[in-house]
Amino acid sequence: MNELLENIVKIEHGFKHIIEAGSLLLKNDGTDHLPMAKRFIETNQVYQIRMLGVYMLGEISHTNPVALHILKNSIPKDKNWRVQEMLAKAFDSYCKHIGYEYALPEIESWINNENTNIKRAVTEGLRIWTSRDFFKQHPEIAIELISRNKLTDSEYLSKSIGNSLRDIRKKHPEAIGKETSKWDVNHHKIQFILKLINK
Repeated sequence: MNELLENIVKIEHGFKHIIEAGSLLLKNDGTDHLPMAKRFIETNQVYQIRMLGVYMLGEISHTNPVALHILKNSIPKDKNWRVQEMLAKAFDSYCKHIGYEYALPEIESWINNENTNIKRAVTEGLRIWTSRDFFKQHPEIAIELISRNKLTDSEYLSKSIGNSLRDIRKKHPEAIGKETSKWDVNHHKIQFILKLINK
């Protein structure tokens, strides 16, 4: 395992090598993966190893409530943006495994959370979920969820909202238009997001 971890640390960018390593570790049925993932996250100063732990939590979270709890309550406090990107992927894994329609209560819980990183993680998820079953048939639900945080004080989250809605607009322009027609276009925060949508 040491060699596997050393190889991860050598690469600074991307997710593929971390996902491959995590999948390899998860194949070992004789290992309790939750303590391993927690150890990677809690005792490591190297962000790549923390990302590995987050990925592993995402993969087991649909059958392990403790893993989902850690993703929601501990990982958003990590100050590394790459770890936050992996959080979005981990939550995507949870939702994909249980089915997006069944994940709706948890998705709503994340989108309404006070923590900006949690809101951003689910916003990034909704961005791609409109091309998948359930949200593909109901893009207006994804659009409404994303739009709930349009008045955020966080530019980081505002950019995610604007970029996500811009991507969705490519396939669902009418649904985006219907949502944005209800917005106060004189509000500076709304103007910022609209510029991103119409970029």
